[in-house]
Amino acid sequence: MKIALWIIIFLGTFCFMEFMAWFTHKYVMHGFLWSLHKDHHKKDHDSWFERNDAFFLFYAVISMTLFFLANYTSFWYGWPLGLGILVYGIAYFLVHDIFIHQRFKLFRNANNWYARGVRRAHKIHHKHLGKKDGECFGMLVVPFKYFKK
Repeated sequence: MKIALWIIIFLGTFCFMEFMAWFTHKYVMHGFLWSLHKDHHKKDHDSWFERNDAFFLFYAVISMTLFFLANYTSFWYGWPLGLGILVYGIAYFLVHDIFIHQRFKLFRNANNWYARGVRRAHKIHHKHLGKKDGECFGMLVVPFKYFKK
């Protein structure tokens, strides 16, 4: 029973992170921390790193804190919660930074309906270079209108 609960917590956390990515992007990145996120929309430097990369630290600290609590206390829920956040972060990095923005030259030839839809939706978001009017959605759950054959 504990294994089933562990899996449910892990999957629930992973799915909840899709909401958190949307919420954080819309209300934090395009809100009060726009100063960190704006270089993601309009690069104003020559560095490979962006100020926007600092956002991963927030979720990394939460995930590591949950691992610490799980390891040193009786809060075993920290393992599936922390791993759900970690695995979502890895998926986000693969889809957003590697696949969409090609920060590493991998997955360049992916051209199926899902890949085209994700790229199309992200391009629409990035056509807005300012803080306002950037349509936001999650990384994995993209509105169907972007998936054209």
